[in-house]
Amino acid sequence: MSQLPRIAVIGAGAWGIALACSLAQIADVLLWTRNPVPPGTRHMPRLPDIALPERVTVTNTLPHEADAVLLVVPTQALRDISHELEKHLKPNVPVITCCKGMERGTFALPLEVIEQTMPNRPMAVLSGPNFAIEVARGLPAAATLAVYDRAFAHDLAQRLTTPTLRLYASDDPLGVQLASAAKNVIAIGAGIAVGAEMGENARAALITRALAELSRLVKVMGGQARTMYGLAGMGDLILTATGPGSRNYSLGIALGKGESLDNILSGRSTVAEGVLTAPTLRKLGEKHGIDTPIITTITRLLSGELTPERARDELLSRPPCRE
Repeated sequence: MSQLPRIAVIGAGAWGIALACSLAQIADVLLWTRNPVPPGTRHMPRLPDIALPERVTVTNTLPHEADAVLLVVPTQALRDISHELEKHLKPNVPVITCCKGMERGTFALPLEVIEQTMPNRPMAVLSGPNFAIEVARGLPAAATLAVYDRAFAHDLAQRLTTPTLRLYASDDPLGVQLASAAKNVIAIGAGIAVGAEMGENARAALITRALAELSRLVKVMGGQARTMYGLAGMGDLILTATGPGSRNYSLGIALGKGESLDNILSGRSTVAEGVLTAPTLRKLGEKHGIDTPIITTITRLLSGELTPERARDELLSRPPCRE
């Protein structure tokens, strides 16, 4: 009987729990949490209704041995945690980042952060249209696993695919990460359109035109425009910009109904990454000379510079152009 692979999931938020549950179908899983937990813990605060499979062991000790490590921590905590993990982990163990967004201040994408904190190590990015609770329950899902080395991407995707979570290999980590960060911003805009009662047509138009401007930005930065129309791009955007379980979409709905950003954020225990990412994406567009009217408008809405009605009027009054 062959020994099961050992996979470490760093981060016991909702997505970390979900990945641990799915991977337990094919591996022995170590689920790391910052805070100590009693031995034999089977329920975690972020998904209290989910019972962890027997193959999942919860610990607050970082792993020394694993066949693969998934980093599932907030993007703003990634640098510190990955730096500490590097002190413990054996060389050549592949690290897969499952974070979405950009680091505040540096504008670094997750892989850029761990290239600095965990150099000379195989690394990949995992992203896709997935609500954590559904993956944790074993409902069917798919995601993209991206590595610059196409053969390695294919091999790693095969090794980490489970009976309920199908992974597709990609050789465009840059595009996948940009898509993952940008979809949160667009989801806020889609929520604003719905909350302000602008109609389903407005939301569909916003999502579609946002994909076009994001494709231009990805391409000029060295990624592949077609990535925006795959699981990590269009797939994740559709889910995040329409699903009531999306933090960014629900925040946008509240903004569209007239609530202030400060009041919305004060009542939440989790961060809507799009709030932090929007100004960064706007600056990237300006830096690379790419017109990003939707991203720019959402950023101005979040800063309080625009009302939803003024934003609508400004976007609609732009000169007609070719699709």
